Amino acid sequence: MANIGDRAELTILKDTTPGYYLNSEGELGEVLLPRPEVIGEVSIGDKVSVFIHTDSEDRPVATMHDPLVMPGQFACLDCIATTAIGSFMDWGLAKDLFVPFREQRNHMDVGKSYVVFAYLDDASDRIVASRRLNRHFSKEEPNFTQGQEVDLIVYAKTDMGYKAIINGSHSGVLFHNDVYTKLAPGEKAKGYIVRTRTDGKIDLSLQKPGRARIQDLEGRILAELEANNGFWTLCDSSPADEINQALGVSKKAFKQATGALYKKKIITIGKDGIRLQETSS
Repeated sequence: MANIGDRAELTILKDTTPGYYLNSEGELGEVLLPRPEVIGEVSIGDKVSVFIHTDSEDRPVATMHDPLVMPGQFACLDCIATTAIGSFMDWGLAKDLFVPFREQRNHMDVGKSYVVFAYLDDASDRIVASRRLNRHFSKEEPNFTQGQEVDLIVYAKTDMGYKAIINGSHSGVLFHNDVYTKLAPGEKAKGYIVRTRTDGKIDLSLQKPGRARIQDLEGRILAELEANNGFWTLCDSSPADEINQALGVSKKAFKQATGALYKKKIITIGKDGIRLQETSS
């Protein structure tokens, strides 16, 4: 049984001038799949995979195209219009995604991108979006483990650093002293759980924590050396900005990694750069 906001496999019942009518197998009855929303060749009796939403008159309608965000998900979308009742986002479908004024934290500008949460509004039975993200984070206690790799979506910059959505469910913070590049709202990145505090707040990092972080950096340095005939001008005396631009890490982390490689007798460190140490055959 298909409902608004679902992607479902439905059977084509009729072929009409405006499009194909599908059997929703539920309260929606027959749902129109407009001809512009069809992908490929279809005919009566075929089962087609469609997404159910509503048209401009709030009638259930189907499309074979995928929206850029599903109800229950966060995404960064472009604002394409503002009106007296709210704003509209491009979510990849013919009918734009509505953000009511009550769901806006502040004014939205056409041409800018915003992180929003899409959901089915029970009052109107329409799919809408919200910029009041805190309302939509999971209320369940997070069960992340220290060092766990997670998917992040940056959604705000604060005095402490950047707020990010974790695996589409919870919120955490990337602190400024652990971020060595500028991040923009909507930017996606792999991150790591540093700790979950007793108050439920979650600290994040863009680098693997502890020794794993240095080991990962060692591997990246070796890969760069091997790609450049065993020599790299980057070294301990290089400016911190140069190290950050090349590897996205602090000078301290770089020196820890090169120091570990030196102790293992894998590299030599000179004033002009670092070299792979020659091994005797």
